[in-house]
Amino acid sequence: MEDNQKGKQLNREATGDGTLDLFGRPAVKCKTGGWFTSSLILGTQGFAAVGYFGVCTNLILYLTRVLHEGNAVAANNVSNWIGTSYVTSLIGGFLGDAYLGRFWTAAVFLVIYLLGMVLLTLTATVKAFKPPACTRNQSFCPKTSPEKTTLLYVALYIIALGYGGHQPCLTSLGADQFDKEDPKEQTEATRFFSWYYMSITFGAITAGVLFVYVEDNIGWGVGFGLSTAAAVAAVVAFFIGAPRYRQQRTGGNPFTRVAQVFNAALHKHHVKVPSDSSLLYEVDFKGSAIQGSRKILHSDEFRYLDKAATEIDSDTVAGTSEKNPWRLCTITQVEEVKCILRILPIWASSILFSTLYTQMSTLFVEQGATMNTHVAGFKIPPASLSTFTMISVLLSAPTYEYVVVPLGRKITGNKRGLTSLQRMGVGLIVVTVAMIFAALVEIFRLKSARAHGLIDAAKPVPMSVFWQIPQYFLVGASEVFTYIGQLDFFYEESPDAIRSLSVALSPTSFALGNYVSSLLVTCVMELTSKGARLGWIPNNLNRGHLDYYFWLLSAISILNLAFYLACAIWYKFIQIDRHDDAAREEP
Repeated sequence: MEDNQKGKQLNREATGDGTLDLFGRPAVKCKTGGWFTSSLILGTQGFAAVGYFGVCTNLILYLTRVLHEGNAVAANNVSNWIGTSYVTSLIGGFLGDAYLGRFWTAAVFLVIYLLGMVLLTLTATVKAFKPPACTRNQSFCPKTSPEKTTLLYVALYIIALGYGGHQPCLTSLGADQFDKEDPKEQTEATRFFSWYYMSITFGAITAGVLFVYVEDNIGWGVGFGLSTAAAVAAVVAFFIGAPRYRQQRTGGNPFTRVAQVFNAALHKHHVKVPSDSSLLYEVDFKGSAIQGSRKILHSDEFRYLDKAATEIDSDTVAGTSEKNPWRLCTITQVEEVKCILRILPIWASSILFSTLYTQMSTLFVEQGATMNTHVAGFKIPPASLSTFTMISVLLSAPTYEYVVVPLGRKITGNKRGLTSLQRMGVGLIVVTVAMIFAALVEIFRLKSARAHGLIDAAKPVPMSVFWQIPQYFLVGASEVFTYIGQLDFFYEESPDAIRSLSVALSPTSFALGNYVSSLLVTCVMELTSKGARLGWIPNNLNRGHLDYYFWLLSAISILNLAFYLACAIWYKFIQIDRHDDAAREEP
């Protein structure tokens, strides 16, 4: 009797969305989750970002100055590496949702990330692994051996696997710390995404100001060592909160559920879907048949897939009363597939945004390296100007929360001010303006080089690198609208059981954007460097036309914006069955 009373008391104190603690028990509100654990997750991501951006921000200069790669080759290698750093998030998202859970998946990939950082530091500090240095007057730079080059890239791609793999699980785990069935906590979950992105920004600023300076003026080994120390801090901060994290149940392989829906629909292609959606199949107990996921209300899009939830006699396994999951699926399972299909076009349109965004780490830096970087006797590393992107984020994020949101509420009546789709659309417009400004800066830079006879001179043009500030600042503002909007959109618009995998779409779009950037640079150089022509992006930018490339990106972005608007107008938001509160209960 006493045990039963304790059990009932525990259920009353437990979260309403079915989260568990580290030991698999129902998560008790007063002992788990909330801002305590989410703050540790923010700290973890902040330290991880410090380490990652300590490498990423200046990597193109390391490849050109230390590994002696050409500008176009180095830009492509950086783009490919950054892309891999984010596409691996799909691996982490899948494992976190399907098998390991978000906590343990994030833990494993954080350790992998740390090991990669250690190896990278060794390649820059141990003489046997370091690339050979150029002569004092830079007249001769020995070629780096294939073995040393391979070791460097192995270290970089281990970092890419670890950093990308932990991100979607860490993001979703942070949002899971707030009960989705508690309106007050749900409001806090929405704010979490802004703080999460702010933690990344703080990390990037620290790396852009301190670590880049150390790498340029003290040594690459010391700079990479600081990045490794930040990775250690990230792992420690993460495990401190282990006993108090709220964790979602794993839902099993989502690709199997998707395959079941398509198989059932195709098998019953001849079956007529009832006009009354209440006649479609759904389990009659509280909660859905997908572990850890709440029921989803029926929607009218993709009606063909409703055939999978249309019950016929042959759906029952012969000799039993059980339903064959490859012949009959619940409404929630079908709606899970519909959610994926609705999200994908929005995701596709975000890829080209990332293509424009990645110019900040590649061609913006190369453009700045040809300009005057001296201010009051100090030499500013060109990559450090990315700090202004981060400052823009720090200024734009609170401006959005405290100015745009209240104003938007008055105009639209939406409690969020702007919907996540409207927010992302504004970001697409802002990043296009950034590319236009970059093209204008390049036009004036080339004019300055010609006017001062510096076309072939090995010194910068007398034009301050601070002319780049507006383009960096606009890219930062676009981040606040697009990337934070993406995190919110992909988390809120996905079923509970695939949230990590859905959140992984955001970094994956960033990854593919980097690959598209690399492909675009290759195609542009191939088409513009025929015969005696050097192309738009030669090693000597004074002989090229980087401005043409930025104009091309602007035109592509305008076309992408038109595609996005069409997708956003068509999109229908997910509808969770709020009357069914039993995701907390086992079937």
